[in-house]
Amino acid sequence: MLLLVALLLAAGVAAQPTTRPERVTVTVLATTDLHGSVYPYDYYTREASARGLAKDATLIEAVHRETKNVLLVDCGDTIQGSPLESVHQNAVRAGKTRAPDPMMLAMDAIGYDAMVVGNHEFNFGLANLQAARKAARFPWLSANTVSDGVVAPFAPFLVKTVGGVRVAVIGVTTAAVPSWETPEQIRGLRFLPPEEGVRQALAALEPETPDVIIAAVHAGLDRDPQTDARRPGEPPTENRVWQIAEQFPQLAAIVYGHTHQREPGRRVGGVLLVQPKNYGADVARLDLTLVRDAAGRWRLEGSTSTLLPVQRDTVEDPRVLEIARPYHEAAERWLDQPVAESAVELSGERGRFEDTALVDAIQEVQLHYTQADVSFTALFRPQAHVPRGKVTVRELAGLYVYDNELYAVEGNGRMVREALENAARFFRSCQEPSCASGPLLDRAIFGYNFDMAEGVDYDIDLTRPVGQRIVDLTFRGAPLRDEQPLRIAINNYRAAGSNGYSMFRDARIVWRSGRDIRDLMVEYFTRTKRLPARADGNWSLLPPQAVETLVREEAVDTRAR
Repeated sequence: MLLLVALLLAAGVAAQPTTRPERVTVTVLATTDLHGSVYPYDYYTREASARGLAKDATLIEAVHRETKNVLLVDCGDTIQGSPLESVHQNAVRAGKTRAPDPMMLAMDAIGYDAMVVGNHEFNFGLANLQAARKAARFPWLSANTVSDGVVAPFAPFLVKTVGGVRVAVIGVTTAAVPSWETPEQIRGLRFLPPEEGVRQALAALEPETPDVIIAAVHAGLDRDPQTDARRPGEPPTENRVWQIAEQFPQLAAIVYGHTHQREPGRRVGGVLLVQPKNYGADVARLDLTLVRDAAGRWRLEGSTSTLLPVQRDTVEDPRVLEIARPYHEAAERWLDQPVAESAVELSGERGRFEDTALVDAIQEVQLHYTQADVSFTALFRPQAHVPRGKVTVRELAGLYVYDNELYAVEGNGRMVREALENAARFFRSCQEPSCASGPLLDRAIFGYNFDMAEGVDYDIDLTRPVGQRIVDLTFRGAPLRDEQPLRIAINNYRAAGSNGYSMFRDARIVWRSGRDIRDLMVEYFTRTKRLPARADGNWSLLPPQAVETLVREEAVDTRAR
């Protein structure tokens, strides 16, 4: 009798359903906007820097030791941006090398599963893009880039089983690419609105029946995420991550890039948004926890995210360093070439707050090649420095770090005035005595969008409201009239009308350099042999005490970064 009771009890226990559902966590790791960064090194200062794939590899390997359920993606702007890549890409374009792309070799060694196509992938032309793509052992993704067959189509998504879970990654590229690239750079390609690309990819994924879907997007947010305020002058097709999250709540997460900002994690509805810092300064980590339901299907239970920052003491992966070493050494040889002389030491430290000889050096080159009346440029690196004496390619490259082309457009005085008013949005308005205390920088406007003009004289009066700050604007000694015809020198990004410079968008382009502005600078100063020793003082900020306020404010901000 006791034996019978025991057997019945045992059978009852066995018949009870388990109370602990099957659960698995998939870890997605992501980088973005690497821009050719492999070595933890600043090529312009020769100093160590907490960045680059060699250090990222160590962080990634640490996560692999913790869990086998890892998916690794990059969000684009990968094969352009550093001297290491610039030297290689220019050699490929000139037919001087058939060596594979260094970023692809390093990413292959690290074990990337996919990469999104960024807008800067097109900077060196389709032949260079295809050469780099061929070197990758992982797919390049872009659901909204459509090919007519001239270029092999990009995969819209990747589906991979990780820890028993079928994970889909939809790749999306900013649709603003045609506004920045010449037609021959993107021949045979069309760029759909990002939301349309995601919609088509989701429809194509239905037969694949993925358990969880994320998007990897080379585009940012078109607004301040704290206030939901749209950035003024934002191109409607450029940064659509927020809209993707709103329209497709079935996405578990979006990891994104393009805007070089750090976002450890925020939600739009239930969609998790994450952006690691550019140049490999961060690796994003997203942990997606799924449980299996009674029907045997995986359901997303929760998601968390964090950014894994590269530290100065993060150990470099020696395999990655060795892969990139020949490319690194070639870049160093190029940078060390002597170009010209400087009679004085020059610094960009105050170059966004007062006229400087370094910015005038860029303007001098642009005016020479375009034969323009007026030239516009930003100071892209306030850290730029030129010592007294010998000037090498390194100093000039550090002054103009982007692979922009130079254009001349037909314009007028109104364009110049409107462009300067747009640039002045970089500053906040002030009234005495706040002009001496601040804050005077508008953090919603990136400093590389503050353009200065040469060929005209003007003041920026911060005591006046936005849109009415440009005063005493003159051309050749007389007030500049709106209808005054002008030939204007700008880069290809400004010609596209981005970042509020819409006044240039429909201007007729009358000349294109076909070469990077940086290369023109090297050529020009190799010939002239001397940089300008002092600024010509054609513009200034008012009131004068605002300049010192801004210098202090920028110094504090730089230390914080």
